[in-house]
Amino acid sequence: METSHTDRTRPAQEYARHRTRHLRATLLALTAAGGLLLTGCSAGGGGQSDGSNASNRTGFPAPAPATTSGGDNSSEQDGEQTNTPADKIAPSPDYLSTFALDVDTASYGYARRVLADGQLPDPSTIRPEEFVNSFRQDYDRPDGNGFTVTVDGARTDSANWSLIRVGLATRTADDSDERPPAALTFVIDVSGSMAETGRLDLAKKSLDEMTDRLRDDDSVALVTFSDEAETVLPMTRLDGHRGKVHHAIDELETQSSTNLGAGVETGYATATEGLREGATNRVVLISDGLANTGDTNADSILERIANERRDHGITLFGVGVGSDYGDALMEKLADKGDGHTAYVSDDAGARKVFVDQLPQNIDLTARDAKAQVAFDPETVAQFRLIGYEDRKVADDDFRDDNVDGGEIGPGHTVTALYAVRTRPGADGHLATASVRWLDPNTRAPHEESGQLETDALHDSLAGASPRFQVTAVAAYFADSLRTQGDDSGSLPGNPGLDELADRAHTLAKRTEDKDVQQLAEAIDEASRMN
Repeated sequence: METSHTDRTRPAQEYARHRTRHLRATLLALTAAGGLLLTGCSAGGGGQSDGSNASNRTGFPAPAPATTSGGDNSSEQDGEQTNTPADKIAPSPDYLSTFALDVDTASYGYARRVLADGQLPDPSTIRPEEFVNSFRQDYDRPDGNGFTVTVDGARTDSANWSLIRVGLATRTADDSDERPPAALTFVIDVSGSMAETGRLDLAKKSLDEMTDRLRDDDSVALVTFSDEAETVLPMTRLDGHRGKVHHAIDELETQSSTNLGAGVETGYATATEGLREGATNRVVLISDGLANTGDTNADSILERIANERRDHGITLFGVGVGSDYGDALMEKLADKGDGHTAYVSDDAGARKVFVDQLPQNIDLTARDAKAQVAFDPETVAQFRLIGYEDRKVADDDFRDDNVDGGEIGPGHTVTALYAVRTRPGADGHLATASVRWLDPNTRAPHEESGQLETDALHDSLAGASPRFQVTAVAAYFADSLRTQGDDSGSLPGNPGLDELADRAHTLAKRTEDKDVQQLAEAIDEASRMN
């Protein structure tokens, strides 16, 4: 919807007055109670795409970030007490939450694999946002590039605590001839550890199936790495050459050590040599991430190929395999390589990633996408963003388009879940959420925003939509795995694994979703071992 210059500037003026009143109130509270106000941010539907501040009826905008004094305090307001640890809540009186968008799912996939093997996953491998983003959502989608913004919430059983869901969705993936051609460089780990069943054999089978699904005008290159890296197939058009690609895949055999750094460097060099203008150029790294030779540091590996990433826009998609998996290295490579990660452990998962998702989501709809959520300090006392620790962005950098964000394609949804404590009796505006991204072709900046009111909160999680409930169960499950030994976790309203399992089984029947059924089974496994 178009907005006039007056409409766009009024929010900033009203915000300034609002901020002044709020600072005065905070000083009074500091004097009277010695406490620091802890506030955060949130969002809802509707918005604009001209980069200006979004407004709403309260005059609380998607603001230009304000400077705050920081601190690490979780003091209580309004005479209310909570047992939530101080380090689990927003550490400053900042009302803003800013992060780069992320569609990774590897953490959840690997956790399921470990649980199926009869073990609890290492808490350090649990990234809650990757659990949340592993499930289908019910968001409206835009017609063209960019995002829709959906914000909703539900009250939990913990006094004045709610879960608020910020949902961003791109247009539906189109497997038609309208997408640009793809130039995909597969960098394949052929080290000795990849000989285990479910590693190289799974990768070869998946690549064969994917090759048959790609279009004639797509191109594929293959790079392998063990002690050293080798380009076994330069960039090759599939038109008339699918047999050549299949032959190269069939010839892959395991060797010895894992020089992952050499593989990534050679992969990007091969992708650059075979670069196609007007195509989606992407490096797909398939590995167990257990680097033991050469450079094993993600920062220095990516520094060596920085020019290729920056100048040519080549993104990295990491696919993890294996019961022993170098999660931290693969996740960092993908995040800093402007891409994302997935984990596969069986034929069904591999088919989903390589055959269904990759061919459809070759195109990009947004570059350097970031979200900023602003909670209204008059209604919100505390907040916590669940996950995204590795994707945080400085508030001042939200509208700095030189700062990296996430690269997002069609068919994707991004969900951020917040635990929010509202002030007793709070009524009115809760939060404004904004997403900013660059057009993948022109790099022109765009924004969409939305807001949420207190009266839009569902009275309970059970009253929310089934997809919202699945999101909550996934987040609580990740929370329980992160805080092993404490069945109730650290998030307000976490009912414990037994109750979560019951909810997940009920939701699986209600949604008839195999992914939700797998979630219920994973929670069952964790509950038996906890």
